[in-house]
Amino acid sequence: MDYETVDLDEKKIAGLCVRTNNLSTDVNRDIGGLWEKFLSGGVYSAIAGKTGAKALGVYTDYAGDEKGDYNFLTACEVSKTDSIPHGVVIKTIPAGKYAKFTVKGNMVKSVVNFWTELWSMDLPRSFICDFEEYQNADMQNSEIHIYIGLK
Repeated sequence: MDYETVDLDEKKIAGLCVRTNNLSTDVNRDIGGLWEKFLSGGVYSAIAGKTGAKALGVYTDYAGDEKGDYNFLTACEVSKTDSIPHGVVIKTIPAGKYAKFTVKGNMVKSVVNFWTELWSMDLPRSFICDFEEYQNADMQNSEIHIYIGLK
């Protein structure tokens, strides 16, 4: 897979969080349920001060590598954090060097295929923070920018 290396500034995000694991039988339910609550449950629309992409999928607080536990957030970038709804968490995507991938096609299948391919790559990952930046909401013709934290 082709990617470009980019240096990003820190981003403040607000969203919902779940602790999960790629080896768990509940990982798809955990992540899918969080997206449903975030987008259809009114959380996204209730967050003030949104900036940037429509929605972010953020992987952080890794216990080790892709086989360990991590926090997954459905979130959006925010410019202010003073009027965040109850139950919404504030996190920071750290500044640093990231591998930027662009994925296009069916939103769910493209992202699943991306992660499957990524796990077989020899990429010097930091396992501090990775995130998906959804450029549009078209389920069949989506464009997603995926950033993988590098050492």
